[in-house]
Amino acid sequence: MAIKLNKLSSRFVSTVTKPGRHSDGGNLYLVVDKSGAKRWVFFYRHDNRMREMGLGGLTSVGLADARERAAEARALSSKGIDPLFARKSEVKNVPTFGEIADDFLAAMRPQFRNAKHAAQWEMTLRVYAKPLRSIRVDEITTVDVLNILKPIWYTKAETASRLRGRVERVLDAAKARGLRSGENPALWRGHLANLLPKRKKLARGHHAAMPYVDVPAFIASLRKREAVAARALEFTILTAARSGETFGATWAEIDLEKNVWTVPAERMKGYREHRVPLVPRVVALLTEMAVFGTESDRPIFPGRKSRNAPGLVKPLSTMAMDMQLRRMKADFTVHGFRSSFRDWCGEESTFPREIAEAALAHIVGDETERAYRRSDALEKRRKLMTAWSNYCEPKPTNVLQLRKA
Repeated sequence: MAIKLNKLSSRFVSTVTKPGRHSDGGNLYLVVDKSGAKRWVFFYRHDNRMREMGLGGLTSVGLADARERAAEARALSSKGIDPLFARKSEVKNVPTFGEIADDFLAAMRPQFRNAKHAAQWEMTLRVYAKPLRSIRVDEITTVDVLNILKPIWYTKAETASRLRGRVERVLDAAKARGLRSGENPALWRGHLANLLPKRKKLARGHHAAMPYVDVPAFIASLRKREAVAARALEFTILTAARSGETFGATWAEIDLEKNVWTVPAERMKGYREHRVPLVPRVVALLTEMAVFGTESDRPIFPGRKSRNAPGLVKPLSTMAMDMQLRRMKADFTVHGFRSSFRDWCGEESTFPREIAEAALAHIVGDETERAYRRSDALEKRRKLMTAWSNYCEPKPTNVLQLRKA
């Protein structure tokens, strides 16, 4: 005779208040205590004795999870294995969330685009997910996940969203290793989406950009500053680079024979290698920086020496160029100079749009078009960057304008 399963509905499970046992079939029962608390119990016979196996409370184990756990217990029982004994044996070998998270980070490290990205993942899973780290990975419940998300869900929406996604990835990895079963308690769609309000998307405005007509005068003022941050900022403006590309630049990426700076794919936002033509003024800036040393792994724009390793020189602080702008009372962003460059390209130059976009390391055209355009137009971009550098060159202020009689 076939066992009748799945007798209970989700609605019944969530609304029932009558104390007692409510059968779902297959020896799985929802037990409602007099206090109103609800829990799952699986009954089975072993060695001619009726045994009771708790499967968890309803707040942490839903109907689908309870049925899955009961099915696993039935399979063991049918083979003559005591499910309770099997579970106790497994307890000794199940790692904690922290152990699985560390293993996951080690395995995924080559996938992260740079050291900063890897550090962000590690910090999230060590600091914000700290309450989970000591819990066995197979015992992580929805309540546990909510406990780490709720304190920051409203105040740090972006961080909370990333935390949830990263916890979900770790728990998926545990399930793939056979260390968990059932639905992922950090899953958003169809699960946490019913328990947490949808987060508000960040209103990302445009980066404040200096009008390109003001850039030459700004660079004239910048050259009066002796700070490394000032040299780094001018380098960034003249190469139309992103801040992170400048901060992470090392001498190994510079070829002064061909006058090319090659930024490796792992340091680029689009994960594609980007070659930057070096115009004479940029080469002059590099010559200035060479006095600090040109070892291949040395940052071009050095910061302070490491306290723990005196021989190690760290790159310039990621806030250094922003602070330089503040000291000069320039109410613009470093990233905004890319917009200044692009506006100049469109308004003042005759270079094609795709050349300007390529200089910014933007992907232009659809997949088919890009397949036919295999060249990165380095020499055409060299002409463009030379024209931009010439435009940015400070204009003499002691020239007397002669008017016609």
